[in-house]
Amino acid sequence: MSLPADMQAVEIAEPGGPEVLRPCRRPVPAPRRGEVLIRVEAAGVNRPDVLQRRGLYPPPPGASDLPGLEVAGEIVAMGEAAEGRALGDRVCALLAGGGYADYAVAPAGQCLPIPRGLTAVEAASLPETVLTVWANVFELGGFRAGDNVLIHGGTSGVGVAAVQLAAAFGGRVFATAGSPEKARACEALGAERGIDYRGEDFVAVLEAAGGADLILDMVGGDYLPRNLKAAAASGRIVSIASLRGGQPPLDILQMMRKRLTLTGSTLRGRSLAEKAALCRAVEKRVWPLIERGEVRPVVHAVFPLADAAEAHRVMESSAHVGKLVLVPSAGAAHGK
Repeated sequence: MSLPADMQAVEIAEPGGPEVLRPCRRPVPAPRRGEVLIRVEAAGVNRPDVLQRRGLYPPPPGASDLPGLEVAGEIVAMGEAAEGRALGDRVCALLAGGGYADYAVAPAGQCLPIPRGLTAVEAASLPETVLTVWANVFELGGFRAGDNVLIHGGTSGVGVAAVQLAAAFGGRVFATAGSPEKARACEALGAERGIDYRGEDFVAVLEAAGGADLILDMVGGDYLPRNLKAAAASGRIVSIASLRGGQPPLDILQMMRKRLTLTGSTLRGRSLAEKAALCRAVEKRVWPLIERGEVRPVVHAVFPLADAAEAHRVMESSAHVGKLVLVPSAGAAHGK
């Protein structure tokens, strides 16, 4: 396949608000050893993209400076030793950066086949969130069927995946959200109880249910002491973000009395081998659920790539339920 020399992309002109996202032209990247080049049909938008735009989450060494951690499309070129993939494969992929573009490179081990029956837009909404949930709820958090699971931010991209997966694997799911309507949306996704955190106390709800065996927290700050109260004895609290601050007060005696485990992780900084192993686990355990319709991608809105700034404004408003997706086409339309 003949490839163009350059492509449209969206770069971060300087740290700041959504307006610093700027359409640009960039050379089409060349896949290195173990990598493939994907013609991007859709790219997911994630909270880490917002943090990178603000100058708070720099890409790891060697990664593209362009934002974008997940894409879906067709493999159009391959580097040496890009095992397990072939030209023409339609895949979705986890990236270390570079997704806001017509073309993006990805390690071959971080590509997954687009699940049967899904569009590229739906598939692009999956890698970052599903892999984050699998790594933190199922592996690090030690999820067990029958657990009381509390998911904070239940209508975020990660939250939507976490609610559905925890319910699908036999958890009793509780999820916080910012309005009664969003709380009901969590219940429609499989939560036993959606909790409007503006009008209800999630601690009281979980204490009445016997406590949370596992808490997935992307809020941080003053939520940590409340999570300690909401947790059951021997509960696990897994932190994956700190929207309300990264240095919360910690009642060590309460943690000791309840025998709690506090842990957390990031996905972007993991090794290629770790991320490839996560991809294989998700392909084996989660993809069949998606193909059977038991877990579904939830895409709130689709934006043209050139309108990435507007997608970031929507994300920062927290008005969405599910994922926001960019498509490198002027014909893309806003809306569900």
